[in-house]
Amino acid sequence: MLHSSSYHRLLVAAVTVLVASSTEHALADSSDHWDLTVGAGVMSVPEYPGGDTQKTLFLPVVSAKYGRFVAGGETQGLGFNVVENEHWRVAVLASFDLSKIRDETDEPRLRGLGDIDGTARVGALASYTWDWLTATARVSTDAGDNQLGTVASVGLSARWHPTSQLTLSAGPQVTWANGEYMQTVFGVDGIQSLRSGLPQYVAGSGVASVGLQLGANYRLGERWSIGVTATSAQLQGDAKKSPITVDKTQNSIGVFAAYHF
Repeated sequence: MLHSSSYHRLLVAAVTVLVASSTEHALADSSDHWDLTVGAGVMSVPEYPGGDTQKTLFLPVVSAKYGRFVAGGETQGLGFNVVENEHWRVAVLASFDLSKIRDETDEPRLRGLGDIDGTARVGALASYTWDWLTATARVSTDAGDNQLGTVASVGLSARWHPTSQLTLSAGPQVTWANGEYMQTVFGVDGIQSLRSGLPQYVAGSGVASVGLQLGANYRLGERWSIGVTATSAQLQGDAKKSPITVDKTQNSIGVFAAYHF
């Protein structure tokens, strides 16, 4: 899943596990009626991309669908399904992130590097589902002129239903980012070097992370469901080598509850 920062992509991916298992029957239904899931959860995520400390986030879970229009969930904003059938889904997406990717007051190591704010993004998503396996590719680019470039990911998700109420999922994901994104998030320019004491560092485009996501969702009757998700990603290439990066392993874990209308 894509977002303005590495840990936010993990966050949204985890939320999607819960929402998708509650609404998967609606994905191939383009009829004009509302399909809505709301809920809340708590997650532990890295303090910033490349950090070695965690922070706890309380967040809403919202996913809405009307015909081919989608909001929340894996769209991370607003989306329109251009193609939508039993196997294929192709969508165009737009999102806006109000949260900070990095706040220099979060850690002493970040002092002098400046904050990185979220941004508006536009992009597209394509997925193919065959029985229990879904392959997904996604790309988005910064539309808010915040130097957060272009990010793309590909992933697989395998689902297993041990019982009619329990859904288990697992799958890998690879994320690529262009030079603009990598330099903003993991690079250190001359001014930042003078202010922070860190060496100058130029981060170029390439594979930024490789990860694995696990999920479990349990349906409590027809409407309620609870879920647990865990994601572990290994930073790669220039992201891993950055002087900003303290821990190349970026983990997140969350617990959620949702109500499907």
